[in-house]
Parts: sequence; C-alpha cells; structure tokens
Amino acid sequence: MELGSESAAVRRHRVGGERREDPAAAAALQPEREAPAPASLGAAGRGGARTRKRSPGGGAGTGLSEARAVLGLALYLLALRALVQLSLQRLVLRGPAGSLEEFDARQARDYLEHITSIGPRTTGSPENEVLTVRYLLEQIKLIQDQSNSIHKIAVDVQRPTGTFSLDFLGGFTSYYDNITNVVVKLEPRGGAQHAVLANCHFDSVPNSPGASDDAVSCSVMLEVLRVLSASSEALRHAVIFLFNGAEENILQASHGFITQHPWASSVRAFINLEAAGVGGKELVFQTGPENPWLVQAYVSAAKHPFASVVAQEVFQSGIIPSDTDFRIYRDFGNIPGIDLAFIENGYIYHTKYDTADRIPTGSIQRAGDNILAVLKYLATSDMLASSSKYQHGHMVFFDVFGLFVIAYPSRVGSIINYMVVMAVVLYLGKKLLQPKQKTAHYAKDFFCGLGITLISWFTSLITVLIIAVFISLIGRSLSWYNHFYVSVCLYGTAAVAKIIFIHTLAKRFYYVNTSDQYLGEIFFDISLFVHCVSLITLTYQGLCLAFISAIWIAFPLLTKLFVQKDFKQHGAGGKFLVFYLVGMFIPYLYALYLIWAVFEMFTPILGRSGTQIPPDVVLASILAGCIMILSSYFINFIYLAKSTKKTLVALTLVCGITFLLVCSGTFFPYSSDPASPKPKRVFLQHITRAFHDLDGNVVKRDSGIWINGFDYTGMSHVTPHIPEINDTIRAHCEETAPLCGFPWYLPVHFLIKKNWYLPALEVSPRNRAHFRLISKEQTPWDSVRLTFEATGPSHMSLYIRAHTGAVLTQWSLGNGTPVTSKGGDYFVFYSHGLQASAWQFWIEVQVSEEQPEGMVTVAMAAHYFSGEDKRSPQLDALKEKFPGWTFPSAWVCTYDLFVF
Repeated sequence: MELGSESAAVRRHRVGGERREDPAAAAALQPEREAPAPASLGAAGRGGARTRKRSPGGGAGTGLSEARAVLGLALYLLALRALVQLSLQRLVLRGPAGSLEEFDARQARDYLEHITSIGPRTTGSPENEVLTVRYLLEQIKLIQDQSNSIHKIAVDVQRPTGTFSLDFLGGFTSYYDNITNVVVKLEPRGGAQHAVLANCHFDSVPNSPGASDDAVSCSVMLEVLRVLSASSEALRHAVIFLFNGAEENILQASHGFITQHPWASSVRAFINLEAAGVGGKELVFQTGPENPWLVQAYVSAAKHPFASVVAQEVFQSGIIPSDTDFRIYRDFGNIPGIDLAFIENGYIYHTKYDTADRIPTGSIQRAGDNILAVLKYLATSDMLASSSKYQHGHMVFFDVFGLFVIAYPSRVGSIINYMVVMAVVLYLGKKLLQPKQKTAHYAKDFFCGLGITLISWFTSLITVLIIAVFISLIGRSLSWYNHFYVSVCLYGTAAVAKIIFIHTLAKRFYYVNTSDQYLGEIFFDISLFVHCVSLITLTYQGLCLAFISAIWIAFPLLTKLFVQKDFKQHGAGGKFLVFYLVGMFIPYLYALYLIWAVFEMFTPILGRSGTQIPPDVVLASILAGCIMILSSYFINFIYLAKSTKKTLVALTLVCGITFLLVCSGTFFPYSSDPASPKPKRVFLQHITRAFHDLDGNVVKRDSGIWINGFDYTGMSHVTPHIPEINDTIRAHCEETAPLCGFPWYLPVHFLIKKNWYLPALEVSPRNRAHFRLISKEQTPWDSVRLTFEATGPSHMSLYIRAHTGAVLTQWSLGNGTPVTSKGGDYFVFYSHGLQASAWQFWIEVQVSEEQPEGMVTVAMAAHYFSGEDKRSPQLDALKEKFPGWTFPSAWVCTYDLFVF
C-alpha cells in the first residue's frame, strides 16, 4: 500500500514514531513526505494531514502569512464595529410635520423643556405635586380642545394611599399616602370596555432634572395623545395615558393606579416607557409574561424596531440592580406588557447632567413613531379584548440591526435549535464513524484539542482576573471608566495573548509534524462542538437567548462546507481567508451588536454599583468572556498561520504599556467635560442622630455629614481635594441598631459598606419629624401589638430589628407578613404627597422570653429633599469643595432610635 492512501492522522503518528525509533528511516522517508503528490493530497482531503514543511512548489503546502491573517482579522473586526456603530446611531431625522396626525418631535421637545425647566421633581415637593401637575393638565386641556369629535377624553387626578412589599434590593416594604397620578382616557365616543395603558413618570430623583428619566417619555406620551385624539381614524378600544408622580419612590404610583383606580380593571395590556440612559434608541427589554401576541404587535407596528430577548433574560435574571413599573403591572395587575428604555450614556443617568439638551431630537422622533404605531395597533386589535386567550409560552425575538424584528415562539425555537444540533451531530459523526484506523487519531486529536481550547480560555480568564485584582488592590480601579479603550488594551489584549500563547505552545510541542490544514480543521470542529454544547444547555434550560448559539453554529457550518473544497486544494490562502470571513459575517456582526449593548449598559452601572463589588474584576470577566466567543472560530488561524511570534510580542507590549500607565495613574476615571461628563456619584446627608434607651432617655446624640461614594474607589480621589474626608472619619457601625444606625434612603446597605462621617453642627428642620408609641396591647394569641404614629417630611425610612427571643409575626404593612431586608432587619420606605395625615401602623411581636434590653428596636429617618429644610450652611460649604468631576447629591436628615 502506498503511503498517500493511508489515513493522514495514522501516517503522521506512524512517521513520528519511526523517527523516534530510527532517525535514519525517518530521513529516508523525508523526500516522500515533501512531495506534493496527488495521492497525499487526497488523503489530506479525507480529514488527514500533511507536514507543515512547505513544498518547493507552494500550493497547498503554503501556510497562512501572519501579517496577512492579523491585518485581515483586524480590518474585518473594525469594519464590523463600524457597521454596528452606524446601525446604532441611525436615528430618525425628519423635517417639519406635514400633518396633525403625525408625531412631531419638535412639539414633544417643547413639552420636555417645560417640564425640566421646573427643576428636580421629587414626590411630595411643590415642583412635582403642583407645578408639573398643573402644566400636564394645561396641555391635556389644550389637546382635548383640539381633539376630533369621534373621540372622547376623560381626565382624572388620582391621590392613592397604599402599601406593598417587594423582594427587590434584598427585600423591603413600601407605604405611600396621597401621592399623585394624572390619568387620561382616550376612547371612542360610544365608550369602550377594554383598554391599553401607556405609562410614564414625571417625578425625578432628588437633585436631578430627570430629562431622560422620565420627562422625555411623558413628553412623548403627550404628543402621542395629541396625534391620536386629532386622528380621524376611530379607535376600537380605549387608550389610557398614566402620568405617574411617584416611580422613583420605588414604583409606588403605578401600584396606586393598578390596585385602586376604577379604570385599571379595563386594562388588558400596557406599554411602559423608561430610561437607563440618555438618548439613543429605546430598547424593548421586557415583554409578556407569556403573551407572544404583544411581541407580534410590536413586530408588526414599530417603524424603527430595537428589541432583544437577550436583554429581557439578562434584566430579569437580577444581574442589573434596577426595576421598573413593568413589575408592578405584571405582579399586582396580572397584565402583560412591553417595557422600553433608552440605554445609551448611562453615565449621567440620575445626575444633574440629565438635561433636555442632551436628548437628540432624532431619539424623540423614533420613540414617538414607535409608541404611536404600537398603541394605535393595539387600540384597533381584535386580540386586546381577549388577550388571556393568547397567553401561551415565550417568544424568541431580536431585531436585525434596527431594520426589522425576527420573532417566533420559543417552542419553534427549540425545534430549530435541535435541528441545528442534529446537523452538527451528522457533520462530526461522519468523521468519527469512519473505519477505526482512519478515525482513531482524529478522535484523540479532537479531544486533546478540546482540552487545549478549554485550558486556553480558562487561563486567559485567570490572567485577566489576576491583573484586575492587582489593579484593584493598588487603588487604580475604574481607570477605563472615562476611557473605555483602556479596558480593551489592558484586559482584552491580555486575554487574546494568553489564548494565542497556549495554542502556539500546543502547535509547537504537541502537534509536532502535523499538517496545518488538519489542525485548522480539527480546531474548527472543536469550536463547532463547543457552541453545540452551549446550544443544547441553553435550550434545555428554556432560555430564549439560545438562538445566538444556533446562529454561531449554522453560519460557520455552512461556510465550512462552502470553502472546504478550495481549502483542500489550495490551503489557507487569500481566497480562503476572504470567503471564510464573509461566511462569518452574520454571527460576528450580531455578536458585536450584542457586545456593544452589554458594555453600553454595564460600564456605567459599574460606576454606581457600590463599594463591595470590584468593577475591574467584573469588566475583565465580561471582556474575557466576549473574547472567548469571538476567538472561537479564529483559533484555527493560529494553526494555519506560519508564525504567531510578532502578534504575541505586539499584544504583550500593548498590554504591558497599558498596565504601567494604569498603575502610574495616567488614566483618571472621571470627567467633567461638558460634552461628555462621567461624574463620580456621592451622597451627602447632614444628619442629627438621637439614640433612646428602653425608658425613653437619650443615651447618645451626635451630628455629622454622612458620606457615601457609590463606586469601588470610595473617597480616595476626593481626599486630595477635601483633606478632611479621610480614613480617620470612617463611619463605624452601631452593632445594636438596625442597618448600623445610619439613615439609609434605600436598602442598599449590603452594597455600600465604606462610609465616612464628618462631625458637623446639629440640623433643625422646620418640619421636624415626630415618632411616638400610641399603644401597647397583649393579644389573645399571646403576642404584643405596638401601635405607632409618625409625622414628618415627604420621605421617611423605618428600620426595625427584633431582639433575641422575639419574632416579628405580623404588621399592618404590605400583605401583613413582615419582609426582611438583607441582614435580617426590616426596612420600610414611606412617602406622601403635599398633604397627608399622620402615619399610623402597628407591628406584632411574639416574645419567647423576656429580655432586659426590650423586645424590638425601631428607628426612623426623615429625609428632606425639597425646600429650605434640605440645606444647611455646612452641607452647602462641603458640597462646594467637591471637584467638578463629582456629582454630590446632598440633603438633610434626622435619625431617631427607640427601644420597646
């Protein structure tokens, strides 16, 4: 039998073995191995191998030029990145509206500028409860006067009071009193039984004008109301526009509407307009639950779609520490809906920079076009009236670069996914089910290559984590926050270099005298297998985002089948490279599209994720994961290329230089650039605390400015500008007090454990908070009921801790069952509108054994967010000292602790 007719894998190992046993024999075989005979080419075509030594004649024996491969891949990825950026920045630019029945972004911008000119609009402030409500009612009245006679408009100002519990932020309970909702119902002249709800909120967080969150959405809704009411086209169902005034109070106003308003019972579906950034495209990031007809409505109606089931499953996983009114309508109203949000430029979300001028008119126009079209579609739909009939499973949905949306039921997606899996099984099975002498070494090389690939990915992750931990330990975290390219140059190059290095070692020392083509094919198959395992796992877990793995299998497999013949005949030449990259266009372009969204969302979040989570570790891990995915079908190029030495040197140099620059502090994390600010967030609370014992005597009293930095760097960058804020004034936890004895506005104590407490004079708000025990009763079921009364400003926080031997069994809040926060204490968020009666509530405590220190500790903090009470001379003076690249949000607090 001729050597060329054997399995190339068998030949490779046999020749290698002969060389180790008898060098002379190996030398005798050398001329035959170098000859590019047709027979040997035929063996290579059957999944076999040639030696890497290039034949004098070139042809299939020629390896891929390192420079050509690197340049080609770099230009390819840059071109894809440019296409992604072009798609994301493609906003609607339109001239003057030609019809009253078209959405006009100029009119919506006028609404937006009027609302934001009022200033920050915290619940309970005159700005929110009076000025904004008055403006909304004035504009609604004008719209009503201009409406078409075929429509009927009703307006109601709701002032609900209620309570509920959520497991968000570790768990807490909310109580609201006399907050404000402005509700408008547009319906046919003869009325309608069913309605679709559009929701926005006009309140803002303290000290922010709240243009994107959420004044722009309310402006869009006003303009949509104007267009629909002026339309000559009759609606089949009603459209309810809810302008809610207490969303930033952790979703209170939406709860008040959906549980108490008489119109709520007619709502069959809703659209919620939110923001996690400023401008750009509005992303559909939640739908349902289990109402695919709503996704189809968006697909059919939206003019400029931007939607992803990936965003939905990531958001609902709880990774992102945020929530929207979508949750309230879903959980308390049992109503399906669509959740949309602007996600770009989250660096200035909830800061003073969230102004109307930063929101492009094109963003307003595209959002208005989409909301108008979808609302009109739903208001004329046959499905809305019987929406419960169409509740059957989840939907896979994703937009194709903003051009259109692909959507299909998840059960269809599962069928497609398993069909793709079968294609891979047939492709790999054909190779593995050949006669044993032809496949033995292929199987061995395949699984060894799989191990090498996994080792390369694991070591690349470990490498970037080691760098990230070191950077965090030396105090250089967030160096990439203002310069994202730094993260790519530091962590991205390290991950790529490590992957290339491991495979280069394998190529040089393990796959000795093995054909480049054979190895290239082996590692392509390995990547296909890894994505197949991922597809099976994700599909089995019922995740709709499994479609990504299907894309990463289908297109590469088709590409492989297309280029296979040319690859066998001519090797990895320029033609192969071009066709291979063209075939990978769809999966790589879509991957970069999703990767952009990931970093657009997560990078700003890491600047406000607290002091306990090292952001460099998180970002480095995400970058390493993205590089593992992107490298999967390019690993074979390492084996096809003649060398990787220059690439490794270049990557190591870039990583090393960036590392030294980061360590030296060259890259400052924050920016006060007016065009693109990236501020550091700081909370300043001027507080006076009083701690009472069991007899009601004050045992401790102090005052100070409590300082919280919302990122991992703490105050390290601020101290050089304000020397008095240093580690000598670190706040100490009061172990016997709930939540360490400090006035947390939100239950985020588990995220922020580095605080500073700068001694200051006492504060004396005019509207002083009062808290007292009204009654103490023994119940027939052997528990103690304590009834309290509290009065104070619009925002108060209640903290409760049951002592040893005591259990909090019931209370008059939420659904009656006490909900603990992280750490075991109880947190109650309270707010009221302009006028509210005294807040009365009770708790029941079951005591198993009497304790001399009492059975329960109750503390109350009062937060002054508006008016003169929110300021103090010392607070203003400290705030002025903060550098321009910070956003210090400041207010006055009082804190009183009692033992019962």
